Amino acid sequence: MKLWDKNIQTDKIIEQFTVGKDRELDLLLARFDILGSLAHIAMLQQVGLLGKTEYDALRNELIAIYHIAETGAFVIEEGVEDVHSQVELMLTRKLGDAGKKIHSARSRNDQVLLDIKLFVRDALQETVAKTVSLFDVLLSMSNEYKTVLIPGYTHLQVAMPSSFGLWFGAYAENLVDDLRIIQAAYRIADQNPLGSAAGYGSSFPIDRQMTTRLLGFADMNYNVVHAQMSRGKTERVVAFALASLAGTLAKLSGDVCLFNSQNFGLLTLPDELTTGSSIMPHKKNPDVFELIRARCNKIQALPNEIDHIWNNLPSGYFRDMQIIKESFLPVFAEMNSCLDMAAYAVSKIKPTDGVLEDERYRYLFSVEEVNRLVLKGVPFREAYKQVAVQIQNNNYRPDTTLTHTHEGSLGNLCNPAIQAKLDEVLQVFDFKKKDVAIRKLLDNSNDN
Repeated sequence: MKLWDKNIQTDKIIEQFTVGKDRELDLLLARFDILGSLAHIAMLQQVGLLGKTEYDALRNELIAIYHIAETGAFVIEEGVEDVHSQVELMLTRKLGDAGKKIHSARSRNDQVLLDIKLFVRDALQETVAKTVSLFDVLLSMSNEYKTVLIPGYTHLQVAMPSSFGLWFGAYAENLVDDLRIIQAAYRIADQNPLGSAAGYGSSFPIDRQMTTRLLGFADMNYNVVHAQMSRGKTERVVAFALASLAGTLAKLSGDVCLFNSQNFGLLTLPDELTTGSSIMPHKKNPDVFELIRARCNKIQALPNEIDHIWNNLPSGYFRDMQIIKESFLPVFAEMNSCLDMAAYAVSKIKPTDGVLEDERYRYLFSVEEVNRLVLKGVPFREAYKQVAVQIQNNNYRPDTTLTHTHEGSLGNLCNPAIQAKLDEVLQVFDFKKKDVAIRKLLDNSNDN
């Protein structure tokens, strides 16, 4: 079944090539396509394009199909082109010609636009929750190990004292910045394109404000050409936000792999989090963090991939957009899997005791000695030279006393302030509005 069928036989090779992976990927969009149809038929009935009896029958059947999709039992049958066609076919089988009326004032263009935006809203909500879980682990570890000192490095050279409190807390605050970017991406997705049809609107007297309200969108894409142009751009913006988050996880994982190596030995992973070598009996490899790093580096390439497909297209719809779905829709499962694994694995990290007792870190406190001289009235450049001469003459003896007090330093991590930052960001996400609207749309006792 094809919604565009004109009784012309399509070459099977062409059909297979053009459908591509749509039937497989559209299963991810099934629930959202049905939600869009529920809002659309409510609006059609309101403006007089559907009778009340037809509307009630369609609504009941769509809710039944939604519950099938919710359980994972929804399938796109052989010979059916996509999710839109499958839903319409199921309605028509049950309700006859009434099932064919749901496509009035719609195009598959604005259907898939809507499906993707509804999908993104739900997917980002899950990603935000998993990011918060990782944040909680990192901040907890920062508080637990705030007094455990480790060497800080610049140019991979021993530099100045750091701590596990600083290290864990740094990644927690990094996640807050990532959530700010996700928040901006969510706002781009949280705009209703339904009613733009093929990209140029409709001569039917549709009510786009109504579908915006029924689906819990914060706003709509008003200009219908702009609505169509948001296809590709929305995915790119969201991919960029996910890439930022992935970058944080990749860097965290890289640090763990480095710090876990024998040459650094700053932390250890429990045996059950590592894998062995087929020929080297002593090996305990941090494969979990290596795979998180690799998967997150792959995610960071996604905005560029989308850009190359979308950026040079003129305005209006092009089939090129279909290819974006192949990389974009599955990325959330991969991102969320990495977040889950990172939260679990990071919580198992154990700092190594007595790291700074190693001779290689004897110069770690040299800057502290310079600062002590400055506090006694020695000009900074002179104090620097005095300590440098001590090091050159092998007369330097480190004083490991630390008195860092400023905000964000070793002695003042400001973790409550970082927690407050997160809380502020989370308040801006308006997930409740979306959730309430969707529950209402699916409530059989409610007449929209």
